[in-house]
Amino acid sequence: MALFETKVRAGRETLTITVEADSRLRKTARWLMRNNNITLRVPPAMTPAQVNQLIEDITPRIVRQRKRARRQTDPNLMERAEALNQQYFGGELAWHSIRWVKNMEHRLGSCTTGGTTDGDIRISERIRNWPAYVVDYVVAHEICHRKYPHHGQEFWDYLARYPQVERALGFIEGVAFSEGLNADSMMD
Repeated sequence: MALFETKVRAGRETLTITVEADSRLRKTARWLMRNNNITLRVPPAMTPAQVNQLIEDITPRIVRQRKRARRQTDPNLMERAEALNQQYFGGELAWHSIRWVKNMEHRLGSCTTGGTTDGDIRISERIRNWPAYVVDYVVAHEICHRKYPHHGQEFWDYLARYPQVERALGFIEGVAFSEGLNADSMMD
């Protein structure tokens, strides 16, 4: 049950913080960020002043992390993801940032759920020159994790809206085979 809800400015974003008492907590608070909503669970004995101090403490950390991610966003990749979202997913998906990264050796992409990096998508530089339908598949795969943060049947059914799934997976399996890797581990 929510004790109260408040909104705070975090750079260009407005974050909604919902504070909930959690009887399982004794001394420390826990928070989870999803999209622009933060659920802050606090011990029932925590005073309003302590809760307000906690909000003041975590807000700058969130602002710093989200500004850094926004600065690193690749505008072309963002445009590509937005076009895929509109065309195949009805524009219903939202994420914070998307960028190319050089430090992904085996995975092709990743999408963070929760915490200060919620909604940050990273795509491996190694696929930048792969066929467009494969890059689009990897981007579609990662943005779909914003709705389904797992690889259950719902996720695969939803991703199937992108018409090149099987073709792209075939390409990825071929690359994995040629490199002696497991194709499934490339898309975890």
